[in-house]
Amino acid sequence: MAAERYLKPDPLTRRLFNPLLNLLMRFGISIYGSRILAVRGRKSGEWRTTPVNLLEYQGGQYLVAPRGVTQWVRNVRAGSEVELRLGSRKQQIHLHEIDDANKVDLLRAYLRKWRWEVGQFFQGVGPDASDDEIQAIAPLHPIFRIS
Repeated sequence: MAAERYLKPDPLTRRLFNPLLNLLMRFGISIYGSRILAVRGRKSGEWRTTPVNLLEYQGGQYLVAPRGVTQWVRNVRAGSEVELRLGSRKQQIHLHEIDDANKVDLLRAYLRKWRWEVGQFFQGVGPDASDDEIQAIAPLHPIFRIS
């Protein structure tokens, strides 16, 4: 399980970038594999949405939480209902958390594809870092396999 760390989005991300991405994806426009993740709130029961990057790796699909133990991670861990959305398509999914020991290759693949966007959340570790360096940050970034 990941360490309890959460990096809140700054106001620009929260008020401009995330709403813009959500709007594009509601119209079916995916930016480099992005989707809307919809999760039922663990307390409210209301749908909560956030943009995510869908990682496809060796035949599997994964969601990585670059900011740590976010609200969507907490809701997923509580067993909430989960959907991936793009345009009018809503795909009900199940998420299974990956053990820290099995995250190195997934984090490397994620950083190769999205370091330009989320690299600041990975403590200076990039896709070319050693396995030991990536393993050291693995507990800070929950990863879920989609089924």
